Amino acid sequence: MSFTKNFYLCENSKSKMAEYKLILPSMGEGVMEATIISWLYNEGDTVNEDDSVVEIATDKVDSDVPTPVSGKIVKILKHKDEVAKIGEAIAILDISTPLNGTAGEGEAAPVAETPKAEEPKTEAPAAEVVKELEKPLATTSTPQEFSGDVYLSPLVKSIAQEENISEAELKTIKGSGLEGRITKEDILAFVKNRSDEKVEAKVKVEEISPSLQLSNSPTPTLPLSTNEGDEIIPMDRVRKIIADAMVNSKRTSPHVTSFIESDVTNVVKWRAKHKDIFEKREGEKLTFMPIFVKAVVKAIQDFPMINVSVDGDKIIKKKNINIGMATALPDGNLIVPVIKNADQLSLSGLAKAINDLAYRARNKKLRPEDTQGATYTISNVGTFGNLMGTPIIPQPQVAILAIGAIVKKPAVIETKDGDMIGIRQMMFMSHSYDHRVVDGSLGGMFLKHVHDYLQNWDMNTEI
Repeated sequence: MSFTKNFYLCENSKSKMAEYKLILPSMGEGVMEATIISWLYNEGDTVNEDDSVVEIATDKVDSDVPTPVSGKIVKILKHKDEVAKIGEAIAILDISTPLNGTAGEGEAAPVAETPKAEEPKTEAPAAEVVKELEKPLATTSTPQEFSGDVYLSPLVKSIAQEENISEAELKTIKGSGLEGRITKEDILAFVKNRSDEKVEAKVKVEEISPSLQLSNSPTPTLPLSTNEGDEIIPMDRVRKIIADAMVNSKRTSPHVTSFIESDVTNVVKWRAKHKDIFEKREGEKLTFMPIFVKAVVKAIQDFPMINVSVDGDKIIKKKNINIGMATALPDGNLIVPVIKNADQLSLSGLAKAINDLAYRARNKKLRPEDTQGATYTISNVGTFGNLMGTPIIPQPQVAILAIGAIVKKPAVIETKDGDMIGIRQMMFMSHSYDHRVVDGSLGGMFLKHVHDYLQNWDMNTEI
């Protein structure tokens, strides 16, 4: 979090007061506002530097805001349940020295005066940045260029460029000029006819039955009837955010899901061999998740077009491999902390990062940046005893992997002496992907590679 310091010198009849504006700091990429959950101090309370003074909530994570200065809270500007924009003042602190009396001679004035001169340098750039971020991407159109196949006078060429008429369309115009050349009257008649056709087509579309038209607006829902004894439970803030995100994802991405069953006997044996040693050495538990993440990272390196996002008609290929890890919270809600640069971490490093994120997620200690920047997500539905699931893609990612429970099952084992039946540790995986950019071949091959890495896990892998 970054803070902008703003000082003001306020005068009253008795003393001078150096004021500090506590602003809502940046919460990371894509976060423009936050809701005040609760103030940890009241007006009139004294706070010290780095004290957490207010709890806030964004659409990604709950967090708290510390104060970068010591002082007395003079006025709270944003109260509980109010929304504050990034860079907006949420409270005013008195930072006069000493706090409990009139500022000593030569103490308050210099502190107030110097920053006051710098006020435009702190506030103005922040406002400019916010305005720039809120601007839509400007699109510039390049003038239509034509080959020498069609002769055009400067006037006709100018009209064609202004009306965005393609060369192919020009070749359909029957010219009335010398040697069939297109005149001003010819091209203006073409423009008029084209406009009339567009209007007619629009009218026809509007005449179609409303039931046949597609709409992005939410489908109106009929009020549900309730019976005696039914309990109505309002959604909490987090559940509303999750609900909106899931509906938006299904509306945005055409989901396709592929399934595969993997023999993870080697993985189970390897973990059983190393978990006690690892815990004694590192003081950390060794779960299956680091192994799954390692296999997914390798598969992403094999198929980097899984590690992308979609922006309109553009595909953005991500340089970093950041793995989101769906985590259930004690209150039943879901959050997805992110393992940054997972491809650069060893198994031991992955285990530590995963344990740290899981612990802080369950204890509401995540920072805003801990939930941002994921390029691919894993959901371990096997934690709840489920064999498989059909996960929903977290936007703007294009794929997500669901890992089912590991169960003992009879399976065919191929040996040099022939096929045998044995008891193996088996696990289903399901891979949901965005069919706009990920076809069945890519989505299926990626899943097969994850399967191969797990099924052929090297028992000599070091941790």
